[in-house]
Amino acid sequence: MWTAAEGSPVVVLPGLVQAASVVAARLAGLASDLSFVAFELPGMGGSADAACASLDEVIASVQGGIDAAGLKGAPVLAFDLAAPIAQGLAGPKLFLGAGQARAWAARKPNIGDLSPRADGTHLTALFAHLRDCHVLDARTGRRASREGEPLPTPTELDAALLAASARPQSYASLWSMCCEGMRTVEGDGTAGIDAALAQLRTMPRFDPASASQSTSGPGIMRSYVQTRRGRVHVRMSGPDQSPLIALHSAPGSAAPLTPLLTGLGKSRRVIAPDFIGNGDSGKVDAPVDIATLAQDALEVADALGLQRFDLWGTHTGALIAMEAAIIAPERVGRVILEAPPLLAPAFTADLLANYFPPLVPDGWGLYLQQAWNMRRDIFLFWPWYRAKRSAARPLDVPDAAFLHDWTIGLLASGATYHRSYRAAFDYDTRARMPLLARPAFVCAGPADMLADGLQVARSLLAGEAVVSPTPATVWYPGQGADAIEATIGMYERFLQT
Repeated sequence: MWTAAEGSPVVVLPGLVQAASVVAARLAGLASDLSFVAFELPGMGGSADAACASLDEVIASVQGGIDAAGLKGAPVLAFDLAAPIAQGLAGPKLFLGAGQARAWAARKPNIGDLSPRADGTHLTALFAHLRDCHVLDARTGRRASREGEPLPTPTELDAALLAASARPQSYASLWSMCCEGMRTVEGDGTAGIDAALAQLRTMPRFDPASASQSTSGPGIMRSYVQTRRGRVHVRMSGPDQSPLIALHSAPGSAAPLTPLLTGLGKSRRVIAPDFIGNGDSGKVDAPVDIATLAQDALEVADALGLQRFDLWGTHTGALIAMEAAIIAPERVGRVILEAPPLLAPAFTADLLANYFPPLVPDGWGLYLQQAWNMRRDIFLFWPWYRAKRSAARPLDVPDAAFLHDWTIGLLASGATYHRSYRAAFDYDTRARMPLLARPAFVCAGPADMLADGLQVARSLLAGEAVVSPTPATVWYPGQGADAIEATIGMYERFLQT
């Protein structure tokens, strides 16, 4: 759900070819006297895991979200193929682009099989589908249209791709259901966005009900908290006790930490934020260091009302966890540091020079293959850009679904993906590690390319520190269930000591 501007609230269903964030921001720029609340549709973006089996289920899911936000009965502004969803909702409705959507539905464009493919070309196919929906005449699908809204920028297309590709098969199913549902939608809707806004202003002002939102429940929950540097996306699991903040590896998001969230979440509250500049958190295009990222983590704890907590971090996240424990030892209980980078200076310099190619959205989706193959080669070579026999890693290539999630996590970080990565390689781990005064467990799985750093860590740590290998790196692919369970057990025993 994306909210923009202030004033009388309007529920916005952004359709199937634009991102909710882009639509909300555009509407806010056109009408600051209205408040726009754009909901991501089931099967897309942050609602991807709420995919539905029928259009009726989609309508019920969207209505449930609107009700939970205290907006039942508010006017609904629906774009393109969201029209049949809006038709089943409470409150007055306005449709934008319904004629175009009806033309799509009548022509039945072949969206194809969007299941993740080993070569990543499903992302290219999805990008082409989204671009064609904007560029081509909806009735024929054969020539560029001279009518309609301005064409989206590469950045706006990228945002649409990220929303649709969160679960691409769910998006394809939603597309089919909404195309079928267009048969029940009458008329072509409002002629243009300016006319729609004018109509909204003539409607009676809607007074929103107070919304109570629960942060408890089974499974992994997703939410946002506000810090001084920006909005932070967090995943949470487990009962509301013994909190632990889990910090992911750069440059993607905390999504790969699902095994940790579910494993440790059986007995404690686990909170896994996306770093600012990464994943679904806010983007700040400015240099950042580990101390700043550690302060961000402490502010996440503040926003969630956590006075004292344990920390777990892997790779870049291990450095952030360590720094947070150094600068705020009174707030931190125990610390698990998985594979903190402890590399030779010459190797670090090589990484800083070569590890971070720019990933810039373009009008044809070329950057998607670059991102996919970069993520794939991370499992083949260390470092990924050194494609030599001597640099081969002892890992299997992950399956396409895993690579898809990893690539989307990287793409969601956008142009700022490298900031936290660079911060890790710039951080003086050898100088900071001896300052860690909290009880620490430093570990690494056998397949981790940073496992050699354990020997260095032993020479740097003092006090209540344990350095030991673990059976698995739980967020890596191809780790056996028994090894993951044993590793989670080692974490739990250390935290309970």
